[in-house]
Amino acid sequence: MSSSATRFDRGHTDDLITFLTASPTPYHAVATAAGRLEEAGFRQVEETAAWDGTTGGKYVVRGGAIVAWYVPEGASAHTPYRIVGAHTDSPTLRVKPHPDSGAHGWRQVAVEIYGGPLLNSWLDRDLGIAGRLSLRDGTHRLVNVDRPLLRVPQLAIHLDRGANDGLKLDRQRHMQPVWGLGDDVREGDLIRFLADEAGLDAEDVTGWDLMVHPVEAPAYLGRDRELLAAPRLDNLLSVHACTAALTAVATAGRPPAYIPVMAAFDHEENGSESDTGAQGPLLGTVLERSVYARGGAYEDRARAFAGTVCLSSDVGHAVHPNYAERHDPTHHPRPNGGPILKVNVNQRYATDGTGRAVFAAACEEAGVPWQSFVSNNDMPCGTTIGPITAARHGIRTVDIGVACLSMHSARELCGAHDPYLLANALVAFLK
Repeated sequence: MSSSATRFDRGHTDDLITFLTASPTPYHAVATAAGRLEEAGFRQVEETAAWDGTTGGKYVVRGGAIVAWYVPEGASAHTPYRIVGAHTDSPTLRVKPHPDSGAHGWRQVAVEIYGGPLLNSWLDRDLGIAGRLSLRDGTHRLVNVDRPLLRVPQLAIHLDRGANDGLKLDRQRHMQPVWGLGDDVREGDLIRFLADEAGLDAEDVTGWDLMVHPVEAPAYLGRDRELLAAPRLDNLLSVHACTAALTAVATAGRPPAYIPVMAAFDHEENGSESDTGAQGPLLGTVLERSVYARGGAYEDRARAFAGTVCLSSDVGHAVHPNYAERHDPTHHPRPNGGPILKVNVNQRYATDGTGRAVFAAACEEAGVPWQSFVSNNDMPCGTTIGPITAARHGIRTVDIGVACLSMHSARELCGAHDPYLLANALVAFLK
């Protein structure tokens, strides 16, 4: 997308499939996004280095999080920001510190449940393993075994006649995947295997952050290929969209009126309380340092933040045809109906009337339809990084996203048009 007249189309969804396949973990998602930013002329700045006030695109990487921004010509120290926030993590099974286990002739990998996955969706599914290896010299190496390696085998119905009446899974006993046969469980086998896959000496690997992922490729689905089935739509769909929108605005040839920012955090699925999560100081630190690098003072920082708006983009619930009673009777978001505006008066979402107007204006400018989402009063409402961002930084925040089914499943489902409709709305908002 090289100009304001160019719009994202179905090719954006094709590219989302490429992005999802390349990003089985938050670390890979950040590396993939950073590579695309580099191609668009952005440059990485280190948190330990002194920052300057030069214009152009810059980004910071911290673990599984990335914050990128574009300073246009003519920007002052108090120029407000336009931020799109998202998260890089998804519910999954993560490898424990002592991963090698097994019993009764089976070799297994010890895993811990991360976030709130639909556990049954991980059963009898071919799984790979990926993540980050920490080396003795303080560096890291990404590893991705993207082929069938593990499987969490379900108990046959002959041994559990009531399985179809309500499957109950013990998170400790029933979710440990198998990856081979043998009675001799040897400490270090998994890490030696992964070190070899990454071209490393296992003795140099002193730490790891590893997780399993489904290896079945994303695919279009339906009579007219109008649906997309894929892992990690929650929330790499939004990470991909805001990366594409930011690079489009930065390369459009017309300086935006604001400083556009993308902030993709880790650990949203378990509360965001980490140095790379939305509860941490990363976003505020980056924004403040950018103000000060451009010669600003606290007054400039306060003025910039007061005029800043953030769109917190995360997937939401489409109306489920088999469970329509679980949804609010007057709010039924549909796939391919455009992005959704999320509202909850108890501040599980940060949207208010003023934020609604900002979002509606962006969609109108982009020519994109949009929908409203609110939870059924009898159903607990989830939350996002939106209220956290609003409360921590005093920034007006609006919760939006794309409607999907099977949220937190190992394989989720959305409309094939919604990813590019979202990206077009984000471009209008950022510029």
